[in-house]
Amino acid sequence: MLRSMTGFGASASEAERGTALRVEVRSVNHRHLALKTRLPEAFAALEPEIEARVRAKCERGAVSIALTAEHPVGSEFARVDRELARRYRRELAELAAELELDPLISLETLVALPGVVAVGQDATAPEVLHTAVLRLVDEALLGMLAMRAKEGENLAADLRKNARVLAQLATRIEKRMPRIVRAHRAALTKRVQVLLGETKSVAGADFAREIALLADKLDVSEELTRLASHLGQLESLLKKGGRTGRQLDFLVQEIFREVNTIGSKCSDATVAHWVVEAKTHVERLREQVQNVE
Repeated sequence: MLRSMTGFGASASEAERGTALRVEVRSVNHRHLALKTRLPEAFAALEPEIEARVRAKCERGAVSIALTAEHPVGSEFARVDRELARRYRRELAELAAELELDPLISLETLVALPGVVAVGQDATAPEVLHTAVLRLVDEALLGMLAMRAKEGENLAADLRKNARVLAQLATRIEKRMPRIVRAHRAALTKRVQVLLGETKSVAGADFAREIALLADKLDVSEELTRLASHLGQLESLLKKGGRTGRQLDFLVQEIFREVNTIGSKCSDATVAHWVVEAKTHVERLREQVQNVE
């Protein structure tokens, strides 16, 4: 099954030892695998394990993992940095003496200074929640991968639709080529008659050689054969599924090359319109495969 690089998954626990946890995993397209984690400081030690679990399941994409933890009321701590308060008092007293001011330093003044009182969560308590966090990460990853698979089905359907149109246009071009050669032969004959007049004529062998050269110049049978082969490979990769994004990307480049060559060889208005239409569908293929893992 084809898999997109766009996905989202989330998992949450109502309460683990009084703490509510929620993990969200988001993924968008990227040429390689790019990971970004956003974890509370108390859970920073889990980052290598979380990244390992993502790498085991994803090959490409920009994946971001966010963990939020809501702690129960009353779990906060308050800590007074006594040494810092003493340094503040000493510096303020020296400043007051230097400026010849009364050193009116109260406890209220000291505790309002930066860093004297620290408020936060207990940094050691969440270690008992690590197992719960990893379980939520696994569940969120499964949700994200399920969405990637669903998006992959839609991508495969759109890729097949555009490939079918390309195959139909290639068939039209192939059927029209003999008519184009005949039209160019008639135009060449008319130009020769105009240039030489009715009194002179070109040797049959020389004229046949020029017609053969013209037909060879207009021949796009090799390009049409390669295009059909590329479209067949595209269908094979879609059936194969899995992580085929890089192969599809290269294949679409080759499809564009063949379509572009056909357009440059055929100096025919109808074929030119078909080539423009074909390029539109190739561009659609290119846009879609950019999101295939």
